Amino acid sequence: MDTAAIYHRPESEYAFLYTEKSFRLRLRTKKDDVKNVYVLKGDPYTITTERWYLEERAMEKGLSTTLHDYWEIEVSSSTRRLQYGFHVVGTDGIECFYGDQGIFPYRREVVSEPNYYFRIPFFHQIDRFTVPKWAKETVWYQIFPERFANGDPMNDPKETLPWGSKAPDRDDFFGGDLQGVIDHLDYLTELGITGIYFCPIFQATSNHKYDTIDYLKVDVSFGDKTLLKELIHQAHQRGIRIMLDAVFNHMGVDSPQWKDVMEHGEQSVYKDWFHIHSFPLDTYQLTDIPETAVNLPYDTFAFTPMMPKLNTANPEVQEYLLHIASYWVEEFDIDGWRLDVANEVDHHFWKKFRETVTKIKPDIYILGEIWHSSQAWLQGDEFHAVMNYAFTDSIKDYFVHQKISASQMISGMNHQQMLYRDQVNEGTFNLLDSHDTARILTLCGENKQLMKAVMTFMFLQKGAPCIYYGTEIGLTGCDDPDCRKCMVWEQEEQDLELLDFMKELISLRKRLQSFVTEGKTEWEMIDDEKNQLAFVIKWNRQTIHAYFNLSEEPYLIEQGSDPLFSQQCQLLEDGKAELKKHGFLITC
Repeated sequence: MDTAAIYHRPESEYAFLYTEKSFRLRLRTKKDDVKNVYVLKGDPYTITTERWYLEERAMEKGLSTTLHDYWEIEVSSSTRRLQYGFHVVGTDGIECFYGDQGIFPYRREVVSEPNYYFRIPFFHQIDRFTVPKWAKETVWYQIFPERFANGDPMNDPKETLPWGSKAPDRDDFFGGDLQGVIDHLDYLTELGITGIYFCPIFQATSNHKYDTIDYLKVDVSFGDKTLLKELIHQAHQRGIRIMLDAVFNHMGVDSPQWKDVMEHGEQSVYKDWFHIHSFPLDTYQLTDIPETAVNLPYDTFAFTPMMPKLNTANPEVQEYLLHIASYWVEEFDIDGWRLDVANEVDHHFWKKFRETVTKIKPDIYILGEIWHSSQAWLQGDEFHAVMNYAFTDSIKDYFVHQKISASQMISGMNHQQMLYRDQVNEGTFNLLDSHDTARILTLCGENKQLMKAVMTFMFLQKGAPCIYYGTEIGLTGCDDPDCRKCMVWEQEEQDLELLDFMKELISLRKRLQSFVTEGKTEWEMIDDEKNQLAFVIKWNRQTIHAYFNLSEEPYLIEQGSDPLFSQQCQLLEDGKAELKKHGFLITC
């Protein structure tokens, strides 16, 4: 047994309070190296009197990666205190005890020693990681406001182009606005989505609005505050939640604060609002790369001179931004904040942000834009979730890019999930494309069957799925700005068959919500050579089966249960089913 691979850490994703009374433990071991794991546990004050170490409970092997197995168990304590250790049995017959002071031979004099055990001193509810229940159940729809629908031509910016008249360039305007969204709320209701994630709507210079001028104003090209309130009211009446996008990492160069710094230099009262290295500020040189400069005398988003970085350690900046965060929750009853470039803002500020907005609305959803592993932001005192690119990248690398095998995909997905508490995985934000990436249909080479397969697979994973506007009607697009095309509203130009499919997929997700969110996934079959896989989701003594085939070779399935959803699937007379390439079958 490779004892160096054994790992556990209290008060982390390896040991966490799941509900008010249930506590979950994990242990990591080398893959296929351990036969059994048992937990010895009890109250720390009764180990010598009750000798609870003489009893042990078996852990179950849960998810695995190419390197490790993860063992899990759910326990409770009537005293809300817990002391515990692990009895590990290797496939080679070696047995050991693993606890707070390391690994020891499994012997009576070892397991009876109180100081060798891990401890959870008390189950504090205030420290338990929670995610709003509604957020776990939401099917999101991302809208880039400038490109969704033009409901009011009177507020169009100068030189607005006819709707959908060309492929978008970086600086094009087509006139999308909030009225356009209101006009199509019935469409979104029929689609089945239950949450809208808006890219920024605040006053800004660009079409994307990530270069904020004034966070307390709705951009005039989108409408005004009265119209936004009406949109939110109508959405809420339809059971649709609203999440706004805020950029607290940087501002736009047309903001009054930055203009003051440009005008007054070192004498500006806003000088310390930014990370300025030297004056004057216009000494940088633009490069051939769009929106990129070298020799910048101040910090920016990436190397973009028109987006100077805010100093969120400055108390004045904190007060300003926290007022903004509060204002839109208090006055407009928004349901969530999506936070742009969240990983480049200090943790100290995000802790204040969470405390501020949750005092106003306890069930608000806080989503950070982070593209990598994010444990530091998901400890229960900052975000509820991140945009789960690191998880869905593995899905795309297998299904779409064909860079990795099915086994590698599953290993990557499982690795990401084991970085977090179960509540985090249940409430995270899953997406296959966005305003920052090429569209999923384009990535699939406009192969609709492949796109449907990968969308279905994602919808069966823990976390709330998100659809990028237009995906449902076959909108294509390469990387930014091509992925920000105008929505197509003429039915004769929409892929209505794909639209019907997406409605069915959303309906399926809602029907299986408890399975996906609360159930346990087990990988039944992974065939890297044939490019075929199968998994089950178990919940409440019920089981859902899912089969996927990416191979030219048919996948013959012993079906034996009722089909719920399928593609490229032929049901045979003998109770079997055959999946063709890009086929899938979901049964109960």
